[in-house]
Amino acid sequence: MKINRINLNCRRNTASYGEISTECQLMVFRIPMIFTFDSMEKRINGCSAIIYTNGYQKYFRSAGGLGIKYDMISFRMSAADRQYAESMGINMNTPIEIADDYVISGLLRTMTAHSVSKNRHHSEFMELSMRLIVIALSEAVRCESPDKYVDIPRYGELKAVREAIYDDPVNHWSAEEISEDMGISRPYFHRLYQEAFGVTCRQDIIESRLIYAAELLRTTEMSVSEVAEKCGYDSDAYFMRQFKQHKGCTPSEYRRASSAEKE
Repeated sequence: MKINRINLNCRRNTASYGEISTECQLMVFRIPMIFTFDSMEKRINGCSAIIYTNGYQKYFRSAGGLGIKYDMISFRMSAADRQYAESMGINMNTPIEIADDYVISGLLRTMTAHSVSKNRHHSEFMELSMRLIVIALSEAVRCESPDKYVDIPRYGELKAVREAIYDDPVNHWSAEEISEDMGISRPYFHRLYQEAFGVTCRQDIIESRLIYAAELLRTTEMSVSEVAEKCGYDSDAYFMRQFKQHKGCTPSEYRRASSAEKE
């Protein structure tokens, strides 16, 4: 599977209807959705994903009439790739309900961060990451997703907090305020969060800001200092240091690589 484009946090206010172009698309939704396929409608109230093949007439809309938020990967799929996905129980152009999108979301963020590196293992990394997404979707189809989260207290609230952090990265998030709102101690909150997601709340706050910073660098002409300020950093040097630690390049290098990709 050759990955051509990854877009996170896409938004649209209307239903989508039209033919998929020459590329296939993986779309991941985090709001209740209604899909039309094979002359049928299917409503999914939680997270969902679908792989559209090229030439297919897609149609989906928000179940609540609100704006649609989704992540998307455009890629080319060979006959062997399609055979592999179908052997894993995945039906093309058919929505899949996802009990928990943590694994898939993590892979999408990692692929986005890696997409500008272009090192000699870039293609292999993206190919393997896409196969991991296929495996995660296969587990969702077969209802084999692990139930380890069931035993974590307040998991639903923790998941809502995490989604809010990534939805609003510029907010001044505070673990102390979050734990107070949940009515639990800060150490207990930290322990539950780490157990649920494998990272700390602070790590997610930083990651959400850096994803937003990368989006601003790709899509605006804001200076690095302006991007740093927009993403809640008081120090340009600290922002640049964190960006390089997480993305493997400086903000300026990231912008140049992104611009070169578009040409």
